[in-house]
Amino acid sequence: MGIVSPGFFGRPRRDDPGLPPGQYLTEGFPVLSAGPTPRIDPDEWEFTITTETGQVHRWSWTEFLALKQDDVSTDIHCVTSWSKLGTSWRGVSLDTLFESVESDCEFTMAHSYGGYTTNVPLDDLLGGKAWIAHEFDGEALEPAHGGPARLLVPHLYFWKSAKWVRGLEMLRQDEPGFWESNGYHMYGDPWREERYW
Repeated sequence: MGIVSPGFFGRPRRDDPGLPPGQYLTEGFPVLSAGPTPRIDPDEWEFTITTETGQVHRWSWTEFLALKQDDVSTDIHCVTSWSKLGTSWRGVSLDTLFESVESDCEFTMAHSYGGYTTNVPLDDLLGGKAWIAHEFDGEALEPAHGGPARLLVPHLYFWKSAKWVRGLEMLRQDEPGFWESNGYHMYGDPWREERYW
């Protein structure tokens, strides 16, 4: 089958005014990944934010779970054309994680266990727009969907919601991550169909 999981192959589209253009509604939760699924023991997991000066802010799994938790209900939209409406998540807002971070940078690079990267402007992570999620539908996030924790940026195409996230790196200028280097759009707004360059 190769390194691309079955969720990359689309299904017929349905017109629905509540969906972004070119999307179809799914009741399932397709699994998409560009490589093997990492298996990370929560006791060994950590999340970091590294500033442009090299300062590292670090949270262990225990410290992360002790932070204020948010329950989030949101729609998600994949660049491969499926959308899932009203999904339920639990996690820590990036606003909470950035409370003690000082940076003049406007861009970030998300880094995942397994080597995946994706770029996200800082403005798209703050203001109640993004979380580090560890539960889906009231259950611990499964490894296939990015567990133990993934980035959740629901207003952008879902490749920006990096699975198995391990940290954010602050950047002075925007740089492409994995899919952006392979032809995907640098920003990825589903309502503008920003799928590819």
